[in-house]
Amino acid sequence: MGEEKVAVYIPKKLYERIEKAVKESGGEFKNVEEYVAFVLEEVLKEEEETAFTPEEEEEIKRRLRALGYL
Repeated sequence: MGEEKVAVYIPKKLYERIEKAVKESGGEFKNVEEYVAFVLEEVLKEEEETAFTPEEEEEIKRRLRALGYL
């Protein structure tokens, strides 16, 4: 059995654009749902990878203060 799923509503025009992208993907995606899940996973993964630790944030602030930006 797969993961539990929930409904998400998007504008119809956006859905149609995604549907077109799925068709043009050459079989990489089976349907709109799979495409949307992939894109959201990529966005979240990228967001997690670019987040700074609290220590890194403090070091950045320290450097900006030293340069006179803060």
